[in-house]
Amino acid sequence: MNDAPDSTKIFVLDTSVILHDHQVLSSFEEHDIAVPMTVLEELDQFKKGNSELNRNARQFIRVLDQLSGGNLLQEWIPLNGNGSGRVRVVTAPPSSTNGDSPFVGSENDHRILGAALALRSREESRPVILVSKDINLRLKARALQLPAEDYKRVQIEDVERLHAGASSLEVPSPENLEELYKQGWLAPEKIFSEPPPAHQFFILTHGQSSALAWYNPRQRRIELIQKRPAYGIQPRNAEQSFALHALLDPAIQLVSLTGPAGTGKTLLALAAALEQRSGYRQIYLARPIVPLSSKDIGYLPGDAQSKINPYMQPLWDNLSFIKSRFDASSQEYKRIQGMVEAEKLQIIPLAYIRGRSFSRVLFIIDEAQNLTPHEIKTIITRAGDGTKVVLTGDIFQIDTPYLDARSNGLSYLIDRLKGNDLYAHVDLKKGERSPLANLASELL
Repeated sequence: MNDAPDSTKIFVLDTSVILHDHQVLSSFEEHDIAVPMTVLEELDQFKKGNSELNRNARQFIRVLDQLSGGNLLQEWIPLNGNGSGRVRVVTAPPSSTNGDSPFVGSENDHRILGAALALRSREESRPVILVSKDINLRLKARALQLPAEDYKRVQIEDVERLHAGASSLEVPSPENLEELYKQGWLAPEKIFSEPPPAHQFFILTHGQSSALAWYNPRQRRIELIQKRPAYGIQPRNAEQSFALHALLDPAIQLVSLTGPAGTGKTLLALAAALEQRSGYRQIYLARPIVPLSSKDIGYLPGDAQSKINPYMQPLWDNLSFIKSRFDASSQEYKRIQGMVEAEKLQIIPLAYIRGRSFSRVLFIIDEAQNLTPHEIKTIITRAGDGTKVVLTGDIFQIDTPYLDARSNGLSYLIDRLKGNDLYAHVDLKKGERSPLANLASELL
């Protein structure tokens, strides 16, 4: 029985949406939600494993089971909450996979489209819209005149205006810079009409004179930044100086660094961690494992460590670069080796630390743009007393098929936490890897 008002819509969910957010059923207000049977079949393939995709599949199946309460899911079932819509499972008619239809063969995408079109033919008075994170599936739907949308619950509207963490500013007079250099700080009202966001960084200029500064929310003043190295790594530009300042400030417990390859994000984070080694019980470097060609890590040869090493190699490369700054007989070189052997410094896959709590740990997460907003939240909520979390990545270089610059967890974090006293962000713009790397980045 369909007693929904004609003003409500029906959203048909693709598997990719559920794997992205298991709480999707609470995202469509008063509108109804249809789940194709094929989607349940695909979720069944994902329910085993320890990844976030596996957990999302299991959790959604449990939620759907609880909602049904033993009732038939081919009828509309009310969702919990006032003003919420309803949910049901829909199937594709047999004709949707024969040679006379647009869907030749039995591909899952075609069966999902067939179910959506069949539902539209039964619900002629209401809009039926496919929701998918899969761009190609959305294109197929539109080719069949079926409206299709991306899932936008946790999506940044304008990624080009995302908080950069640093900006250039012309100060009113040269006396402002003179005072800043003389006493090391400046009252913000002398150059701002209202206080800037917490931990905002500035390149202050007047004519040919300039200074690097930041807004200290604890002291409520603009303070001078002096360039300083970290474990043999010297900052090469203003943004790198800002990044090291945030990384070395123990009061800033969460730092994010973004920027293209070669801007020094991971290197600076690792150097700052080594510089502060005595302040933390352990240093963890982790990165999400994104399998290539849709194959899981289990397809790789060797034992568990052998499977992991190819994904962790970029982190080892950065560590080797820092070691190369010192002579093999130096104390600094031996200290790094000793930290690795004693497991005070560990490079591990991100999946290995989920579900644990960390106290007095400096935790660096590389390639964080490949995490969902829920994964980012899960990781940060594990931070115990004395823990600092550093996330690095390039929000425009996504390696997973269902995330983009607007929906990945790193963009979401930057947008939601800007201006918080515990958080600082720096967008690194200038590549410092080599002149050749910069040339390729700019022109190729």
